[in-house]
Amino acid sequence: MILLDTHALIWLDQDLPALGVRSRRAAEKAHKQSRLAVSAISFWEVAMLVARGRISLDRSVTAWRNDLLELGIEEVALDGETGVRAAELADLHGDPADRILIATAQTRDWTFMTADDRILSWKGALRRLDARR
Repeated sequence: MILLDTHALIWLDQDLPALGVRSRRAAEKAHKQSRLAVSAISFWEVAMLVARGRISLDRSVTAWRNDLLELGIEEVALDGETGVRAAELADLHGDPADRILIATAQTRDWTFMTADDRILSWKGALRRLDARR
């Protein structure tokens, strides 16, 4: 299973070249096998980015989210185990959304697709895929 970081989700959805060929193929293959996921926290992040004018969508965030879910991307809710693990991650920056995303991937033993260098270079246990490749 692949869990998409928020930017990877946007790059995939908007067919942006920032998402590397290898990652795009991996995401498409995972999607065809019903093994592509996004955390609920990513929808919150997108809504915040839209509200602040940092990104724009061609429809409301609610409609965008519903369309992605109808396409078969799995939404993962935040649970207590993930919340606790996110707080306990050692030597990781303090961004709460990133911590929740990483803990989500860890608790499920999933691969995390991201282009965030701080996460890619983090020494903690996490299967990761550089979204730029």
